[in-house]
Amino acid sequence: MTGAPDFDETFREHLADLIAWRRDVRRFRGEPVPEAVLTECLSLACLSPSVGNSQPWRFVRVAEPDRRAAILANFARCNEAAAARYPDERAAAYRRLKLEGLREAPVHLAVFCDEGTEVGHGLGRATMPEMLRYSVVLAIHTFWLAARAHGIGVGWVSILDPDPLTALLAVPAEWRLVAYLCVGYPQEEHADPELVRHGWQQRLSPRSLLVER
Repeated sequence: MTGAPDFDETFREHLADLIAWRRDVRRFRGEPVPEAVLTECLSLACLSPSVGNSQPWRFVRVAEPDRRAAILANFARCNEAAAARYPDERAAAYRRLKLEGLREAPVHLAVFCDEGTEVGHGLGRATMPEMLRYSVVLAIHTFWLAARAHGIGVGWVSILDPDPLTALLAVPAEWRLVAYLCVGYPQEEHADPELVRHGWQQRLSPRSLLVER
């Protein structure tokens, strides 16, 4: 390609739709995700920007049943502890929420940051080493949008204890867990986030999040 592509108004409208319809999915259908589609989404994720071109994202596909069962048990412990932190009425609302799709999702991806990587020669992270993890988050978001474009849903499960999960997956000591993703075709489609739909928290106005100086 000799020049930048022409991102016309139609493309921009489709991009806005893609971003607006990206949802955190917790309810999955059972059919498998085609391997070619999953590979394409992961390849697009690896085009994400990263500090110093360090590319610190590491994807671990978790398929072994015993490991999945241990991760589900990890979630159950952490979820109960999280519910116990709320007062009674809010705790009851919390327990009514479905916060994971670990049983149903055909694909589980643990996403790590390789904090020992020498790729990029440390450029851009001497004063902000957390930029490595932020780079991984960008890759996750790119994967999420790519999956959504194929009609595939993604759910980010954060109610987990990362240390035993990391030990369970036997990854290098320098890797730090950033996300645990459930991936598959959603049972239902909604334009609004599940936590809005079920009365947990409304979305904030974009204008309220912009500070002028």
